Amino acid sequence: MQIDPGARIEEGARIGEGAIIGPFCSIGRDVQIGENCHLVGNVHVSGRTSIGARTVIHPFACLGGPPQAFAYKNEPTTLDIGEDCVIRESVTMNRGTEQGGGRTVVGDGGFFMAYSHVAHDCLVGSKAIFANCATLAGHCVIGDHVFISGLVSVHQFSRIGSGAMVAGGSTIRGDVIPFGLAVGAQARLIGINVVGMKRRRYTLASVRAVRAAYRMIFLGAGPLEERIEKAAGDYGQIEAVADIIAFLKAPRTRPLCQPRGKGGEELASDA
Repeated sequence: MQIDPGARIEEGARIGEGAIIGPFCSIGRDVQIGENCHLVGNVHVSGRTSIGARTVIHPFACLGGPPQAFAYKNEPTTLDIGEDCVIRESVTMNRGTEQGGGRTVVGDGGFFMAYSHVAHDCLVGSKAIFANCATLAGHCVIGDHVFISGLVSVHQFSRIGSGAMVAGGSTIRGDVIPFGLAVGAQARLIGINVVGMKRRRYTLASVRAVRAAYRMIFLGAGPLEERIEKAAGDYGQIEAVADIIAFLKAPRTRPLCQPRGKGGEELASDA
């Protein structure tokens, strides 16, 4: 390992083999840094924080700080960051609260651009991308392969399903289905993230099934619960559709993000 003489590492911190700790980094006594991690410089890691192997952290990131929650009373909560993440300048990630389960989790392979924020008790899946200034409030659940664009804010307790994309400057106040495409100051669905599905090599049959299920669930007639059941019956054998159905049937705290209306304009982005 390489530790710059200007770094400050408290006794008790565990630094993995091959790690590089750059100048002016500060690492607390309860921190665990994985093998071959690279803290470029001026990185602050505190609290009960673990960082997976090969993660790269750029200057002025602050990881494992206390949650921004009035109820927090210095309980021994944690932040767990996965392997192979890239955490850019001035990113902040807070550890959990006792009321929220005590743990903030970030999965493997995430890319967190400058000034993005992961609040207390959030669960972020693998391969997530947060663009500049993307911000999660507390207790959010973010699926794998989610793309959150710049200047997006996500309300506490919201869920964003795997493969979803949120357009820049949007405000998410509720749950976004897997593979959904959401946009707006009071964000609404405008269709399916077809580009994301193609990049992840979903078959054409899967993409078509997801689009058909989307139309049935959100643009069809009758009670929402009946439309969900019909979509499950017609397309539930397709894994991607099954993910959407499971997401819709799971307990939720926030309202469901839905299209603006029942015209065809919200599907234009799917073309």
